[in-house]
Amino acid sequence: TCYRTFSQTGSTQMEVVPPTLRHIVLFKYRASALPSEIEQVTEAFRALQHRITGIQSFEHGVNNSPENKAHGFTHIYTLTFVSAAARDAYLPHPAHEAFGALLHHLDILEDVLVVDYVPFP
Repeated sequence: TCYRTFSQTGSTQMEVVPPTLRHIVLFKYRASALPSEIEQVTEAFRALQHRITGIQSFEHGVNNSPENKAHGFTHIYTLTFVSAAARDAYLPHPAHEAFGALLHHLDILEDVLVVDYVPFP
């Protein structure tokens, strides 16, 4: 549980605010995946933040760790949700399901890893 303090008419009050939730998705693309296909997936993933309520932000990047422990996962996507309930509404959302259908249609993923967490203050 998170709290936010605010001042209203000179008195300080506290309000319970649900914690944000990070949804981390790692893709291991097949060697045959074309750069244009990977870009198509990335842009479709990015578009979800404008189509599904509760997504606070979207980030993505390509692994550049020198530790050689990525197990072939190359592309990282992070969605921040306003709450766990927002994430729960996202999972069966038609726009998310359409994104999954795109991934299935392109057939360019070798593996996927998904982890979610609530960041500690």
